[in-house]
Amino acid sequence: QAQLVESGGGFVQPGGSLRLSCAASGSIFSINRMAWYRQTPKKERELVADIWTGGGTNYADSVKGRFTISRDKAKNTVYLQMNSLKPEDTAVYLCNVLFGISNVAWGQGTQVTVSS
Repeated sequence: QAQLVESGGGFVQPGGSLRLSCAASGSIFSINRMAWYRQTPKKERELVADIWTGGGTNYADSVKGRFTISRDKAKNTVYLQMNSLKPEDTAVYLCNVLFGISNVAWGQGTQVTVSS
């Protein structure tokens, strides 16, 4: 069974930056997609960004131009560089990995708080 360990969350002022990391370990095979979602008590879980095995990426409209997703295949790690953070980016950020066609794993989540 795969485990995902996230890190990099924290508190930052508006306009600041944070970099999230998610490392996959354990029973890992054929990672097809790695993604970041976020969730707040008032909103449904939403896709922030994903990156596919071929390198293709997708971003939520709300983060385009500010966030960048990347992946280190050798380390089975996905990153989310978040710049120009806004208070509305405050959420729990969760890592999601698709192994093969249908095996999905979730991280435990890391809190990002943007406030002055």
